[in-house]
Amino acid sequence: MTSLYDLTVRTSDGGAQTLDAYRGKVLVIVNTASKCGFTPQYEGLEALWRQYGDAGLVVLGFPCNQFGGQEPGTAEQIASFCSTKYDVTFPVMAKIDVNGGQADPLFQWLKREKTGFLGTSGIKWNFTKFLVGRDGRVIGRYPPSTKPQAMADAVAAALAQAA
Repeated sequence: MTSLYDLTVRTSDGGAQTLDAYRGKVLVIVNTASKCGFTPQYEGLEALWRQYGDAGLVVLGFPCNQFGGQEPGTAEQIASFCSTKYDVTFPVMAKIDVNGGQADPLFQWLKREKTGFLGTSGIKWNFTKFLVGRDGRVIGRYPPSTKPQAMADAVAAALAQAA
């Protein structure tokens, strides 16, 4: 059985990052887009990162162009947009697919671990958020309409748990 920590993701510069590096951390994993109605959530995600990062939270953004072509940019364009428009300092990884035959293994795993509304597994839109506890288990799946600030209590509770 695959665990979160067995997976590797691509960084925005084309490198590889093992998720084992985040063992013992609480993670918010989110598929993002720069030209979406939910794009202002970058601000809330950054606020969570800044508020709880020292306590062990890591926010990981995964740009995705599968929903309305709302993330058409290159890695460099995405990084520039995130830093200049929203002062994002949390890790924004390489652009990926979250659904379909080319879906990134991380999102395949996340969708198996925590289904969506009425048991659906597919990601419905940009800014679907997953909260992963220190033990590497998915605690919650939040739809795009859930603002990051609404996750603060769940993040704090997850940080209070031992790995």
